[in-house]
Amino acid sequence: MEKDTKIYVAGHTGLAGSAIVRELQRQGFTNLVLRTHSQLDLRDQKATREFFEQERPEYVFDAAAKVGGLQANNTLRAEFIYDNLQIQANLIHSAWETGVRKLLFLGTNCMYPRECPQPMKEEFLFTGILEPTNQPYAVAKLAGLEMCNAYNRQFGANFICTIPASLYGPNDNYSIASSHMIPKLIRRCHEAKFSGKGEITLEGSMNRMREMLYADDMARGCLFLMDNYNSSDPINMGAGIDYPIANLAEAVKNAVGFEGIIKFDPSHPDGMPRKFLDSSKISALGWKPQVSLESGLNLAYREFLGNQAAA
Repeated sequence: MEKDTKIYVAGHTGLAGSAIVRELQRQGFTNLVLRTHSQLDLRDQKATREFFEQERPEYVFDAAAKVGGLQANNTLRAEFIYDNLQIQANLIHSAWETGVRKLLFLGTNCMYPRECPQPMKEEFLFTGILEPTNQPYAVAKLAGLEMCNAYNRQFGANFICTIPASLYGPNDNYSIASSHMIPKLIRRCHEAKFSGKGEITLEGSMNRMREMLYADDMARGCLFLMDNYNSSDPINMGAGIDYPIANLAEAVKNAVGFEGIIKFDPSHPDGMPRKFLDSSKISALGWKPQVSLESGLNLAYREFLGNQAAA
């Protein structure tokens, strides 16, 4: 991509999209097209097509999605499948119709089967039953991957898909009702620290393992793939290490400075028992993450204090 190439980042206000915008700006890209949800509802087919006809971006990063933690996925099931199918179908089809040179579609590690062999290789997709708590979201994302593949094969498009590990970092969602595990832990530890509480409780058991990727590492990986990857096959992007939930909770405690106890409530669902990506394909191309878990959590908490805690 040239520095003045017109680039559309869909979902630029979210965790993933905002990280991609930061990295594009850091690398000197100046012609970015950005629209908030109120300015462009990607669920609206006509509005999406008119936007692409008017702006004619050359490259597209598709980070637009309805996302949330386990509780949100499990309770807003209709919204998670409907909204995401609509968003990606309108965006991918309009990109093809208006001659977008290349599109990157962000997948999710919950696209893999619940009982997937570990680490999860790209060829394990579509080989087993999905985790029930996030199945609607996973089905929608699998459809987006298959849509990119179909447009590549039938029309000669260059639409690629990457599957990142679980993300965290600046501009995360800290809502207790809809957030993922790391931001929920950061908020609860912060509130407990300043209210003097001696313990907090995290939903689910201690039996899970999770691989975490700092959002800005993911963004660097996305730009790297735009320049170095042109296959219809999906490609994983992980940190190369996963942790027991108890270890992640302890790491968040240390970053926040909370000295109390974190308990676990096994009466709540756990989601997938483990989600550890095999990232050998992207590693062989020359990409690797730069931010350690400790550094990433410290950066995330610093951003939380600056932008989220008061709200």
